[in-house]
This record gives sequence, structure tokens and C-alpha cells, in this order.
Amino acid sequence: MAIVLHPSTHSPPLILHTFLVEDQPDIRATVVTAMEEIAPLKFIGHADGESAARKWLKAHHDHWQLLIVDLSLKEGSGFGVLKHCQARKPEQKVVVLTSHAHKQIADRCLELGADVVFNKASELEYLVEFCKMHAEDLAAGTHSLQ
Repeated sequence: MAIVLHPSTHSPPLILHTFLVEDQPDIRATVVTAMEEIAPLKFIGHADGESAARKWLKAHHDHWQLLIVDLSLKEGSGFGVLKHCQARKPEQKVVVLTSHAHKQIADRCLELGADVVFNKASELEYLVEFCKMHAEDLAAGTHSLQ
């Protein structure tokens, strides 16, 4: 009796090239270390202010799949970063990770083009799940995450 092996229809996980906009070095280090361990992503850069983030995004507009933005920055704000990347590609997702995730702020972030808003203190597991779903969508060739 011959055993026939069928190729897997499950795509291997894709590693998301991720840019982080966070001004607090300790929080930035924690997010980078923790997220690279448990989520399918690799941080390819960071900025601590709006101008630096906008400059990087302009220079690397095709080189990222995930942008994680805090709203309170050393210079400018995360709202300005959101405005800057409104014309991104469908496969590029923007996540706001903030301590100010109440409904009015979250609604404003979504109006400015964020795909989702998470609270830093209590919703990191949801960020990990979002990253996993986004990577699976990209590996499968779909970009339907909302």
C-alpha cells in the first residue's frame, strides 16, 4: 500500500516588516522584545516623533507591512503620523497602541485611517492576534483585515 502525501495548503507564516513610532525608550524596548518573541514580525525601524516617522515612511513607503503608532510622541503626535500614511497600500496595516484608547480617541484614530486601536496596558494579546491574522492574510494573498 502506497502512502500519498499531499502538499500542505497552509502557507508558512509571513514575518511582518514593522515600524514602531514610540517615544519612550523603555516601552519601545519592551514592545520590540516581547512582540518579536510572540508575534510574526520583525521591527525594521522606529521613530520617537512625528517628523522622524513621516520622514522614514516617505523614504520606505514600500518596505513595511505593519506600522504601530503611539499617540503621545516626543514631537508632534500619532495623529499626524496617521494622516501621513492614509494613502498606503491595502496590505499595509496601521495599529494605534496607546494609553489613551477611550472611545472618542479610538474613533478619531479610525477616522484618520488606523485599522485598529489597542490599549497598551490591557490589549497586547489582541495586538498579537491581529499580527498573526495580518501575516496569514498576506501569506494567503488576501488583505481583508479590518
